[in-house]
Amino acid sequence: MVKTPILLSWSGGKDAAWALHRLRWSEGFEVVGLLTTVTEGLERVAMHGIRRDVLQAQAEAMDLPLVEARQPRHPDNSTYEAAMGAALAQAEGRWPGLRHVAFGDLFLADVRAFRDAMLARQGWLGAYPLWDSDTAALAQEMQLGGLKARLCCVDTEQLDAGFAGREWDAGLLDALPEGVDPCGERGEFHTCVHDGPMFKAPLHLVEGETVLRDERFAFTDFTLG
Repeated sequence: MVKTPILLSWSGGKDAAWALHRLRWSEGFEVVGLLTTVTEGLERVAMHGIRRDVLQAQAEAMDLPLVEARQPRHPDNSTYEAAMGAALAQAEGRWPGLRHVAFGDLFLADVRAFRDAMLARQGWLGAYPLWDSDTAALAQEMQLGGLKARLCCVDTEQLDAGFAGREWDAGLLDALPEGVDPCGERGEFHTCVHDGPMFKAPLHLVEGETVLRDERFAFTDFTLG
């Protein structure tokens, strides 16, 4: 059966990684590349703060090429959409007929509606392989499946900064305060994946300093060892 080509929106985090894992087992889609938003000047993945060399190492470990949507810090929606449009046009030129983008979103309907509307204006369609998952069950599925990730960003208005840099494992899930989603779907935290069934080989991450940005977000820097 001929599969439909699809891009995966790649943040460098666990949900995107597990979306790839699900898609690679699906009968309908073939992931041909990763679509990543990179902040100019910082040269890091937007919001997650993952370095570009770590991002590239992740892509190499998954045997997938990267398509970058480059944007300034704190872009408005129109700037973000323009950057995405340019990246999608680049991807279309590389893979003619490509019209789908997958996202690792779990349950935030407003985020999905925003993505779908933006894609529709570009003539594209979204896919959501993890949508409406029970996040506690999904977190357990990921961890039992061998996915390993570190917390690279913590929203200190929702979670203590002391969680930044920690391994996203069963111990961390047990330590999360009540009301914090185990997958961080409400933005409580973001992760950097370093191993899993989607990787040919694990990445060795070296933890650097943790800094507070915008008086709110605690970012832990990870480099390749």
